[in-house]
Amino acid sequence: MAVYVYSITADAHPKRLDGLAGVGDPPSQLRTVAGGPLSAVVSDAPESLRPKRRDLAAHQAVQERLMADGTVLPLRFGFTAPDDDAVRSALEERREEYVQRLAALEGCAEYHLKAAIDEEALLRQILAESAEARQLNDDIKAGDTNPDLPLALGELVVNEVQARHQALAAGVIEALRPHTRRERASEPTGSDFLNISFLVDQEHQEKFLTAEKGLADELGEEFDFRMHGPLPAYSFV
Repeated sequence: MAVYVYSITADAHPKRLDGLAGVGDPPSQLRTVAGGPLSAVVSDAPESLRPKRRDLAAHQAVQERLMADGTVLPLRFGFTAPDDDAVRSALEERREEYVQRLAALEGCAEYHLKAAIDEEALLRQILAESAEARQLNDDIKAGDTNPDLPLALGELVVNEVQARHQALAAGVIEALRPHTRRERASEPTGSDFLNISFLVDQEHQEKFLTAEKGLADELGEEFDFRMHGPLPAYSFV
């Protein structure tokens, strides 16, 4: 029977799984599969599994429980293997790789940051600081009917927004980088200019969070910072 794989830990890692249920309806029972110095937390895989809220929560609860007791290699939601033997073989065949990854994540957690700036505030900033944009805007407001003017203004604003978003993202990353081990950026969506995960060790977590809060306060209410963590290090497995 196919098995659902939640995470990989050292075999000596505490596995306090009491009170937790696995994915599926009815919920599956959690168990472990050992292979050499490693263990995987697994359960029977449901025949049809979709990212429903209950199943996502069950997956995350396993990661958080294990993370509370030590280092974890968390697998993404939906990872399955043919059976327990296949899991055991993977642990044994890739033991060196997994052991190295566990060592690299020792004492670390992931923090995920998204950031945006109010669009109207950014537009006001562009008009205040760009003489060309300001002139185009003034001409349009004065009644100039040249159809090229709105197109020129729109193109200029789009380019300015992109450049300023990139500069803001680089500035935020540079300010937080000294308190992190690694970072992994993703493409921002919507109005966000930043979508990034940081790997932070316990020794630097307080400094990292203090730096993020200080940066958000310094930039002001026009900025929206959304920090989530500590999280299992999904982005760095």
